[in-house]
Amino acid sequence: MNFALLIPILGISCGLLAIFGGVFVKPWIKYKQEQLKVQTQMTAEKAAQYAAHTELLEQRVRVLERIVTDKGMDISQQIENLRDEPRTKELS
Repeated sequence: MNFALLIPILGISCGLLAIFGGVFVKPWIKYKQEQLKVQTQMTAEKAAQYAAHTELLEQRVRVLERIVTDKGMDISQQIENLRDEPRTKELS
């Protein structure tokens, strides 16, 4: 085999590989990074929504606990009083 021919071929191959890396690989990596940022933002937004929903459910459970444990008031009157309470909190 002629090694004199192999050296220029390897030199050209290295140059083409460097060009390929600069033209295709760098933009692809940048695209993947942006895609990851968008996915992270969407996940954070969903987590905030779940937290807000969890807080609302916790408030409802607290209301139910008060209804069950408070014996000093008429239960039907208490239910009516508590029905209006969450609406005013949600509107503000």
